[in-house]
Amino acid sequence: MKSSIHSGVQRIFAILFILTNVSLIACAQSPKKSAEGKIGGATVSIQYSSPSVKGRTIWGELVPYDKIWRAGANAATVFTTDKDLKVEGKKLPAGSYSLFAIPGKSSWTIIFNSQTGQPGTKKGGEANLDRANDVLTINVKPVSNTMTEALTYEVNSDGIALIWEKVKVPIKIK
Repeated sequence: MKSSIHSGVQRIFAILFILTNVSLIACAQSPKKSAEGKIGGATVSIQYSSPSVKGRTIWGELVPYDKIWRAGANAATVFTTDKDLKVEGKKLPAGSYSLFAIPGKSSWTIIFNSQTGQPGTKKGGEANLDRANDVLTINVKPVSNTMTEALTYEVNSDGIALIWEKVKVPIKIK
């Protein structure tokens, strides 16, 4: 009798262990990713967490228009350059910056902020950004793109691009 009770308890613990791990996986944060490359003589990298569309409407719903967004998921996205750059014609000194965006239907504001390492949002859900630390703010135009399930950043010789859902946001950098 003792062995059948012991066996039953072991089965229950095994089932609980499996259910707990499945729950943890289902609740996992968006995966961390990076994009790296050369722009002119500078080495540029972007560290971000990559959420997926998962059947949701992203622009204007999950990510509201005209509100500051952390330009990724989880912690604030970090843009790093080892040399000074010209971003849309404006100087950005070498260094690391949190990258934020204010998406709009026809124009986006991109913000390079000197504070790094902070969570992407505050308790109330708003972006965790101290505007006093803004180093550079630019405006760019989004373009239509093929469907991209997971948020992706690209670094190429012309600059960087944020790509997600059916939108691509190119940022010219020299």
